[in-house]
Amino acid sequence: MARVVVAVMPKPEILDPQGKAVLGALPRLGFAGVSDVRQGKRFELELDGDATPELLAQVEKMAETLLSNPVIENYVVSVEA
Repeated sequence: MARVVVAVMPKPEILDPQGKAVLGALPRLGFAGVSDVRQGKRFELELDGDATPELLAQVEKMAETLLSNPVIENYVVSVEA
């Protein structure tokens, strides 16, 4: 069984209002030294079998067609040990 993670983040040029809200709240809560926050999504997929190149290609297709919006988001697929 393989665990594959798809991390999805807004592209740098896309406004991230949730990240800005967190950035504004941190100093009010006593946390200093944070210059920027971007909020994204993380998907953990448990897959049958080993993480073969064919299986990872399927996950890439999932990420491109369902898990992310490629117009405004980037994604990274990684295999967890």
